[in-house]
Amino acid sequence: MSNIRVLPDHVANQIAAGEVVERPASVAKELVENAIDARASRIVIEIEAGGRRLLKTLDDGHGMDRDDAVLAFERHATSKIRTAEDLSSIASLGFRGEALASIASVARVELVTSTDETAAATRVTIEGGRMRNVKDAPHPRGTTIIVRDLFFNVPARRKFLRSEATETFHLTNLVTHYALAHPEIAFTFAANGREVLHVSPANDLRERAYQIFGEEFLSNLLEVNGGYPQVATVSGYVSAPRDRRTTRDSQYLFVNRRFVRDRLVGRALSEGYRSILPHGVYPAALLFIETPLEEVDVNVHPAKTEVRFRRAAAVSDAVREAVKDALAAGGYVKEERAVVPQETASEASQALSASVGWQEEPVVMSPTAPAEFNQSSFGTTESNLSRDFQTDFKLSAPVVPSPPPTQSRIEFAHLISSVEEALTEPEGQEIVHDVPESPVPTPSRATSLP
Repeated sequence: MSNIRVLPDHVANQIAAGEVVERPASVAKELVENAIDARASRIVIEIEAGGRRLLKTLDDGHGMDRDDAVLAFERHATSKIRTAEDLSSIASLGFRGEALASIASVARVELVTSTDETAAATRVTIEGGRMRNVKDAPHPRGTTIIVRDLFFNVPARRKFLRSEATETFHLTNLVTHYALAHPEIAFTFAANGREVLHVSPANDLRERAYQIFGEEFLSNLLEVNGGYPQVATVSGYVSAPRDRRTTRDSQYLFVNRRFVRDRLVGRALSEGYRSILPHGVYPAALLFIETPLEEVDVNVHPAKTEVRFRRAAAVSDAVREAVKDALAAGGYVKEERAVVPQETASEASQALSASVGWQEEPVVMSPTAPAEFNQSSFGTTESNLSRDFQTDFKLSAPVVPSPPPTQSRIEFAHLISSVEEALTEPEGQEIVHDVPESPVPTPSRATSLP
């Protein structure tokens, strides 16, 4: 008798969830990306107990009809790609068709969604990968997904979650990344009924950075604009050398508006400051790399935060030289730079393609998480998001900019009560994050530049 058996679907989904769902922030990432792909103009994220007890997203995207709402929880069901050839030019944030099935296999999930064409919304309830109910429900156009009791059926995974404060920090960091990548979208993030971040639609990255970090952070930024058009263009902002940090926490890196943790880009950024900043000191950065879709492979890992560049050396050069140009424009360069030959874009592309080729291994730059922070320091406005969807989902009136925040308001250090939790994790857990030692701005409520 054969000893090999095909696993039941719900067991296979739990195994797959180990790759996709690491912590509450992993769940939020998949749901927010779905909302962005659905062309939402407003996204709301609510959590309780660091996302363990409840994680809820609401959006006003195009929604789904009943058939799609049910099919969305099947593995490898997606509207983003159709053929293997599509993998070479992925424009959407999501494309694997694994996220909802994986999340639903390790949590209690409720989805309510509606389109402009459907007479009634559809409510789908799934528990531990098993569909419990499908019925009509009231809901405006868009989608609401509620994830309760994450890892309720996988206690071994649940016990490895960090403290509520640490999980909330990861969620805050995640929402901040997407808010920077999409200034045109309004974002609201609330934890335990308190508003952590709220930004209305902004005209550009500069205005969005002001909304989130405040005027003082903005005043230390230098504009970046460079690169090689057929390989990679680089835009955004880097900090003036006087704004020094001992961690990379304030480096926000994006490839085609997808936030990434890429060591190659991080190293190129540091090389741009090589003659200016000492070793172990890092700049802040909001860097956006735009590359032709066929020049980057995002299908490297289920988390989709690792990428592989086809012309890695050219991308590194583009980032380094763009940063040097920004520093030179600000009067900070202290060394003679080599002159880059003025090849045509096609000549450079052909030469680099022949000599470099695909990067063999993905490179990852891990984020840094804190130990603990005082949740109430984020803000004091009570959130009623979960009480009345119909009323609360309306865009808030623009908030009048407040005076520039003081240093004490914009430091994440004030949100961190101690490093003891991160340094005293139960044995067997890998500690890979450090507590930020330098000020990292916290969200401000300003919605327009002074």
